[in-house]
Amino acid sequence: MVICLPDALPAEALTSSQLDTHFGVTGTLAPLFWAVAQLRVWQRQQMIGLRKGRPAPCAGGPVRLLDLHGLRHAAAVGAGIRYQIWQQVVHGTKPATPWPVFETRHLADPYRYPLDTAIADFHAQPRVHAMRLHAATAPGQPGVGELEMYQAGQIAYQHYRAASTIAGDAMLTADGRKLAPASDALAHRITYLEQALAHLDTLEPDQRLLAVAL
Repeated sequence: MVICLPDALPAEALTSSQLDTHFGVTGTLAPLFWAVAQLRVWQRQQMIGLRKGRPAPCAGGPVRLLDLHGLRHAAAVGAGIRYQIWQQVVHGTKPATPWPVFETRHLADPYRYPLDTAIADFHAQPRVHAMRLHAATAPGQPGVGELEMYQAGQIAYQHYRAASTIAGDAMLTADGRKLAPASDALAHRITYLEQALAHLDTLEPDQRLLAVAL
């Protein structure tokens, strides 16, 4: 989750143990963002969870001190490479029905369509077999959790990963509004990303962002 911090909240309160008190969430600070390369010594105290590195990961800080553009670009490049690998992995297989379709059917009638059956039907697809076999021998991406995103095409997948990198899976605005996908379906995730990116575009340079792993 990406949290847009209220201006009045002091930096000293931004610890994992205080997240529930201030925001009603339980989690830990996550190094989602990058600090800008030209970060000055006196600006380091404005950063949250700053770590060593080039680029330097951090859990947050003022928007003007976060390299959101660089982070999105790097995510898009990495996504392009993973997509090329995915194309090789699934070559010769038919498009697969994504997991949210099976999950929705299960939730609509859990008795007639148990969760175990839904999982088995999803895993029985040749394209999913190919992806799981690849993951078993080469852990990491591409994973079946992003099947629907991969099947949308390379450019779409790159846009998805670039946007998700700075918007996370949910967002809490400074005025207390929570933005999140209605489900794991790609259409709902895209709607969330549209809302989150639009909100980020309205933020002032001094607005602070905080990334939290729930």
